[in-house]
Amino acid sequence: MEMNEVLDRLPKHLMDLVIDQPYNEYSLQDHAVWRYVMRRNVDYLRQVAHHSYVDGLKKTGISIENIPHMYGMNRILKEIGWAAVSVDGFIPPAAFMEFQAYNVLVIAADIRPVDQIEYTPAPDIIHEAAGHAPIIADPEYAEYLRYFGEIGAKAFSSSKDYEQYEAIRHLSILKADPYTSGDEIKRATAELEEIEKNMGPPSEMSLIRNLHWWTVEYGLIGDFDKPKIYGAGLLSSIGESYNALQDGVEKIPYTLDAKNYAFDITTQQPQLFVTPDFKHLTGVLDEFVNQMALRQGGAGGVLKAIESGHTATCEWSSGLQVSGVFTEVKIKQDKPIYIKTTGPTQLAYDYNELEGHGKSYHKDGFGSPVGKLKVTNTPIQYLTDGDLKEHGIVIDEASRLEFESDIIVEGRPVKILRKDGEIILITFKDCKVTFRGETLFDPSWGVFDMAVGDEIISAYNGPADANAYEHHFPVPKEKTHKIKHSERAIKLHTMYREVRNIRENKMDHQEKAVIKEVQHELSSDEGIKLEQIWEILKKDFPEEWLLPLEIIELLNNGKKDSAAFNEIKDYFQKKKTEKPELKQVIENGLRLARIE
Repeated sequence: MEMNEVLDRLPKHLMDLVIDQPYNEYSLQDHAVWRYVMRRNVDYLRQVAHHSYVDGLKKTGISIENIPHMYGMNRILKEIGWAAVSVDGFIPPAAFMEFQAYNVLVIAADIRPVDQIEYTPAPDIIHEAAGHAPIIADPEYAEYLRYFGEIGAKAFSSSKDYEQYEAIRHLSILKADPYTSGDEIKRATAELEEIEKNMGPPSEMSLIRNLHWWTVEYGLIGDFDKPKIYGAGLLSSIGESYNALQDGVEKIPYTLDAKNYAFDITTQQPQLFVTPDFKHLTGVLDEFVNQMALRQGGAGGVLKAIESGHTATCEWSSGLQVSGVFTEVKIKQDKPIYIKTTGPTQLAYDYNELEGHGKSYHKDGFGSPVGKLKVTNTPIQYLTDGDLKEHGIVIDEASRLEFESDIIVEGRPVKILRKDGEIILITFKDCKVTFRGETLFDPSWGVFDMAVGDEIISAYNGPADANAYEHHFPVPKEKTHKIKHSERAIKLHTMYREVRNIRENKMDHQEKAVIKEVQHELSSDEGIKLEQIWEILKKDFPEEWLLPLEIIELLNNGKKDSAAFNEIKDYFQKKKTEKPELKQVIENGLRLARIE
């Protein structure tokens, strides 16, 4: 992958999820799907999308004719401070959010199959590149997206959330494979439905994902009675972008209440939310952040860290950050008084690991009291050297610290660590920590490092210093399917290539303004070639509609009186009757080709 200054900032644990875009694996049918969707999008969305969409397509280097190459996109995206990376389908929600926080768009490398051309439940390159990328050319929206990622990456998930993610990923992989059996999809759908029935109370991540869905993915903006589209899911779904603005879809003013509306990725949405402007989105997000453990801390924050079962961080009021898997908290009068992790733990300050306090040192876990001493109302972090001496806390002398919570720390302080003038850590030898007769730390266990702070001011997902912690997201075990096309499909793709070659040759001539020469070529050798391809399609691929659409478009420019042209018109009339689900896509395709 070609790096740039934006991608250079990505931490290693995110780079683990990045793959090379398998550009050479896209078939010419894939490129035709991209072209169809993009032509429909630009034709329709220039009327109904937020004004930044069409300009954004140009600014982000996205072509209508071909699936974009990540290299080309990145050369242009870096001019607006963003970048794009290719990933293998759905990635863990926290990772997706963190990429956004670093101004990086995550683009699923696959492209939807032709039978999902109007709507796909799986992330694909149309959704990510043609949906997300153009709108980030708007600076205010781009900052909202970055801020959302920063906050979302710190939201707590539950173990059920991860089960749900894996089930969604599995189902999307099956649906993206045109050769998956109906029974497999049915089983995977049932498994997902069963998990979703038993999710329990919603986690922070599930609630913030709802906000993400109803804004970044499916948001409407502007005049409530005549809103415009800005959500990537709508911008990339040629079916739903139309339906979204019809009266049958309920419109609701966007407020924090949107967090309580769950969504179903497998179907079109029954309601959508309208924001007056992008600034309003940030205001609602701030309301949500004020309810998160990230800003509330306290016992509730520690309990969320424990319930998550994953690496988390709790921050003491002194600024000391403790990162690990939290397993225990003692609470008195609704406040945490003692917190414990199990397994490798990191101590940090201002998101930088403290020297000598990494996972290898605290390999067996970490525990510490929280709160004030009984002898003074001044929090420990603010005590001067004179105050410490007055309260009997002297280096290398036996000391006794009795907390308001009744936790007692007895031992010899050997080191007092200050940061920005405040005490954040006191290290004891020969130390015993007790709470009402219960031993919390025994001298035989070694040195005791006591975190300093009278309260927990923040708790959030992930480690404070991810690089030093050597944090990793689990790389999904199940990979998106590498499609193994049948000989029949390969034959069809070859004909797509031939038709594209004809069109691109014609386009080259148009760009040179040699119109007559193009028409001459089309009406002779190329016209015959197109008719030959049509004869093969009639015989061997009677279900095909997209390639005949591309053929009739070319014939319309120079051979519209040919037998093939009229046959294809009749073919489409029959196809619309036999396959009502194709009626709209065919009619829209003919309109774009200017065929009456």
